[in-house]
Amino acid sequence: VSPDPYFRERLPWRMGSVKLAAGPVVVCHLHSEVVRGDTAEIVLKLDKAGQGVMVALPQKGSEHMQDDPMLRAMSCDPRHRRVLITDARSPLALPLAKALLGAGATTIFIGEPEDWRNWEGRAALAALENVDLLPLDVTDTSSVTRLAAEIGGKVDILINTASFLRPGGVLGGDTVFARDSMETNVLGLMRLAQAFGPAMAGRTADGVNSAAAWVNLLSSQALAPDTSFGTFGATQAAARSLSQTLRAEFSKAGLRVMNVYSGPADDEWHQPLPPPKVSPSSVARAIVKGLIDGLEEVACGDIAREALERWSADPALFERELRGGGS
Repeated sequence: VSPDPYFRERLPWRMGSVKLAAGPVVVCHLHSEVVRGDTAEIVLKLDKAGQGVMVALPQKGSEHMQDDPMLRAMSCDPRHRRVLITDARSPLALPLAKALLGAGATTIFIGEPEDWRNWEGRAALAALENVDLLPLDVTDTSSVTRLAAEIGGKVDILINTASFLRPGGVLGGDTVFARDSMETNVLGLMRLAQAFGPAMAGRTADGVNSAAAWVNLLSSQALAPDTSFGTFGATQAAARSLSQTLRAEFSKAGLRVMNVYSGPADDEWHQPLPPPKVSPSSVARAIVKGLIDGLEEVACGDIAREALERWSADPALFERELRGGGS
């Protein structure tokens, strides 16, 4: 129990002492299915403030263990939540919607640019139960604002899948494509944040249906660019910078910002590149797992995982190796 206003609204706050196999005794959060004398599994989680904490989980949990209030507060589990996917035309939209529904999401809103024009794949999305296709063009401020006015108070998780990709470096790149890429990948993110962010930040303590997470899909080129896609890499780096700012701005509200980095996708723009390539279904699985685990940074695919590890270890060396400078 606690007299503090924050904890008073969330009581009982379940804490306990656990003796580790290595010897020390720690005080940590206890899952509701862990009782005195149990052998528990200790895992590391991020709390709403983004601080690392230890949590004791049952070794064999029930099918409802993810519904534990404490564990739910430490994660961004899509179960019982409403999710907005911002671009229906993204190859990721269909597998992501299926993965989220499979994880227990109640409603999937999917933004549809140029909703007046029919396109391949629309019927498959529209046929899914509990999926609503709604007009949304992230390059149009009015479109974003209208949708936010309609569903902004209902969105618990926003996943930004909108992306504009064209090959080209700086010296020989097309400035028209560069501008279009910036409009979608960077300014589109900013428009979404300004329209949906305040309402989501104000609903992070709404219990089971609280707003939980903002997910940005980024290329591993956000960390270090490929010269063949130099202008696209620049927009990804800019989007990552905006995402880090969003994380700081949302931190007081407890809204988690998760960056998902992926390597080259198996699409028309990356056909000349050798494997391994990342499939939309694998990215969808990585997003759902990252939400359930309450992570801030997720890498999908071997290339993205290696890029994130090497960039985290030594950004300057990683960049030098990419441009052929050796070690």
